[in-house]
Amino acid sequence: MSYNLLKGKKGIIFGALDQNSIAWKTAERVHEEGGQFVLTNAPIAMRMGNIKTLAEQTGSEIIPADATKTEDLENLIEKAQEILGGQLDFVLHSIGMSINVRKGKHYTEQNHEWTHKGLDVSAMSFHRVMQVLYQKDAMNEWGSIVALTYMAAQRVFPDYNDMADNKAFLESIARSFGYHFGKKKNVRVNTISQSPTPTTAGKGVKGFDGFIAYADKMSPLGNATAQDCADYTITLFSDLTKRVTLQNLYNDGGFSNMGVSEEIINKFTEE
Repeated sequence: MSYNLLKGKKGIIFGALDQNSIAWKTAERVHEEGGQFVLTNAPIAMRMGNIKTLAEQTGSEIIPADATKTEDLENLIEKAQEILGGQLDFVLHSIGMSINVRKGKHYTEQNHEWTHKGLDVSAMSFHRVMQVLYQKDAMNEWGSIVALTYMAAQRVFPDYNDMADNKAFLESIARSFGYHFGKKKNVRVNTISQSPTPTTAGKGVKGFDGFIAYADKMSPLGNATAQDCADYTITLFSDLTKRVTLQNLYNDGGFSNMGVSEEIINKFTEE
């Protein structure tokens, strides 16, 4: 169902890889709600996915950019404004990567060069994106910037590894930069803490199937899907949330406020 929430709004969506990714679903929803956008991803990620299909479906252009390189981001933001015809109303940061996770390195045995690279991609890139947007005055007043995160930033999920630290840093950047963007331009900056979601990145975490099944049994509403996250993101891009900022917003079926559920108790008291 479309509500025309984003009619006339323009933005950039980072991180759409394939049909399973939250950024992909969000792009589809933004298009349905009347918004226009430029798609971007790292050149290497674009070779892995099929972002061109999404661009065709939504009438969007693709501008490759490495989010760890300021010059790439400057080019992206300048070209996006040229293509879209003015300042931006929304930006989605949906980027995360851990070489330690990918290569099976335990948290206590990290390769710290890999850790640094993952931190750069997953968290510092968010600061870089906002810094370029801020310095170029690229955001319209009452614009909205959203990044995706996970509750391992607050609680221990052993196999989430150094991505937990990356997400904690990401959330802190959202608050700190969000203050300055709010004071200067009335721009909102929030993070959405999503249920474990079977995206290409999510499936790379060891024991992911157990992760997702446990969260589903703990949450009174069950796990939020990638589509649910896209729907929630749309509300944050819209004018209906004009004074929601500096928040880490849980889209997790209630998991974050649960201690234990009947299903979990029953599982451990089965005779």
